[in-house]
Amino acid sequence: MKTRFILIVGLVVLPIAVVCNFPPTLQGAGADEKAVRDADEAWSKAAGSKDVDKTVAFYADDAVVMPPNAERATTKEAIRKIWKDLLTDAKVSWKATKVEVAKSGDIAFISGTYEVTMNDVVTGKPVNDRGKEKVNRSGKQEYHFRF
Repeated sequence: MKTRFILIVGLVVLPIAVVCNFPPTLQGAGADEKAVRDADEAWSKAAGSKDVDKTVAFYADDAVVMPPNAERATTKEAIRKIWKDLLTDAKVSWKATKVEVAKSGDIAFISGTYEVTMNDVVTGKPVNDRGKEKVNRSGKQEYHFRF
């Protein structure tokens, strides 16, 4: 009886486990990555054109922005203020260098580099800041955090 039970459970569970572990098709995975890259490029263009409303529209309601030397922003209003202040006198560019999409397709991580050029408050001379970022995006193509 015990052997029969184990055999039945094995016959039911094994096919399910095998089917659940199939990798996504290349077309599906590639389409997910392209959608993430396209949305990220649209965000970068919005920030580059200093469009605060479009830039902030990409952020999820529960997004957290952690700007250097400032408090983290946990609301859309706070995120909007950060971008409004930054885009007033700064030039921003962002380039995704790596996109990783989960097998399920419901979350992605984007790594890349950024460059910000702004005038120094004391000297008035241009200052460049370059760095790296990692962004988490949900299937809704919204930014959940950016640092």
